[in-house]
Amino acid sequence: MPEHTFRVNGRQVTVNVADDVRLLWVLRDILGVTGPKYGCGINVCKACTSHLNGKAVNPCAIPVKDLRPSDEVTTIEGLPATVGRELHPMQEAWLEHDVAQCGYCQPGQIMAAVALVRRVAAEGREITDADLDGLRNVCRCGTYPRIRAAIRTGAKNM
Repeated sequence: MPEHTFRVNGRQVTVNVADDVRLLWVLRDILGVTGPKYGCGINVCKACTSHLNGKAVNPCAIPVKDLRPSDEVTTIEGLPATVGRELHPMQEAWLEHDVAQCGYCQPGQIMAAVALVRRVAAEGREITDADLDGLRNVCRCGTYPRIRAAIRTGAKNM
């Protein structure tokens, strides 16, 4: 098996898997990082949303061969460390707004929200309704109004 080296939540990892194995399966099945959820496996539902070098990606769509040793994958488990706190401000906002019902989609929702807030801040502007409309993470419970409110609160605290 080919050897693939990259970083996950601040630590370097090396795995021996076929080149075409998707990053989601490496994270969950080999490394035991279960925050990114399997929803569809075809880059649609976004339950697995994580960050690759700070940008939101869906690990179900990334073959492990595409990763370089310098690439940093951050999952919901590693998100608090990016701010040096027990919880990231977006996670705190999720709790404040009582967003989760079943909770399955929430790690992906939070990771997508953080990436959105960072991108919008880098552009020097505030989050708009259009930005929030652009998030396409699926939530079967339909907590979208609370998700939107939590994103706005999280953005203020980031």
